[in-house]
Amino acid sequence: MNFTDLSNKEQEKIMISEIIRNLKKLGGYATKRELLDAIKKGENTIDENFFEEEKVSQKSGKIYKPSDYTFNFSAKSLLITGYLSKPKQSTFELTELGRKVKLDEHFASDIQQKAIQFWKNEKKSKQFFKLSFEKELKHSLDDSKENWRVELTRALKSMSPQKFETFARGLVKEMGVKLDEKIGVSYTNDGGLDGFGYITSTDDFRTNRVAIQAKRWENNVPSPEIDKFRGAMDKYNAEYGIFITTSDFSRSAIEAARQGTRVITLINGEDIADLVAKYKLHVREVTTYELGDFYHTEDYTVKR
Repeated sequence: MNFTDLSNKEQEKIMISEIIRNLKKLGGYATKRELLDAIKKGENTIDENFFEEEKVSQKSGKIYKPSDYTFNFSAKSLLITGYLSKPKQSTFELTELGRKVKLDEHFASDIQQKAIQFWKNEKKSKQFFKLSFEKELKHSLDDSKENWRVELTRALKSMSPQKFETFARGLVKEMGVKLDEKIGVSYTNDGGLDGFGYITSTDDFRTNRVAIQAKRWENNVPSPEIDKFRGAMDKYNAEYGIFITTSDFSRSAIEAARQGTRVITLINGEDIADLVAKYKLHVREVTTYELGDFYHTEDYTVKR
């Protein structure tokens, strides 16, 4: 059975184990972004396309990813059972319990049972469980620090070819690449950019040849596309390759990019968002606040 066909409970079981397993591989400490990326790229039973699925909330009309909810609720269960800590926002760390635990077939089920018991022991457990469920779902729908990334990806995919070409040019320019207009630039039918240019190190002023491909994809980029791109690198004798996509790369594509003497740098939709934020490329930074649990829990009555 495919991962997407499983019930929420079964999906969370798998996600709970993957969170622990991948945090161990990452040294016991990682941001949410790093952890999710490791799970997506790892060898596991979670379908790669599960992380790309988007839905529109019937209640708010906002776009969200069901995978965010699955991750958030699984991480919450590990937090309240003492296997994870959260030293700062959007960052997870294994506790001593999490570092020592041995993953077996019963681990995730035990975590779920302990989490349920925790909620039952809370005062007014039904209300607390409802609030916890709604809060995690709300984070999936309305996390301003993450939602703009989804909006950016959708905006890039809906741009006209001419506008996306302009965006791609602006991005590679900010990355320090000087395109060679005479021999190295061509445009794809969807406004993508197949480019060749030069990048100069700021440390020793060494200049290297670099091949670039920036394209919009609906699905994950497969490994044959990486092989074709490597052929373009050979044609122009490029020392470096940068492959940019608005979606993501399949696990086989990532492996293909790491092979050979010249490693190809892969930049997916999340990386694009990081670069857009870093270079302030047509975006502006906004500061916001999140209400703590005090404002969400039911009021209590003081006995006199």
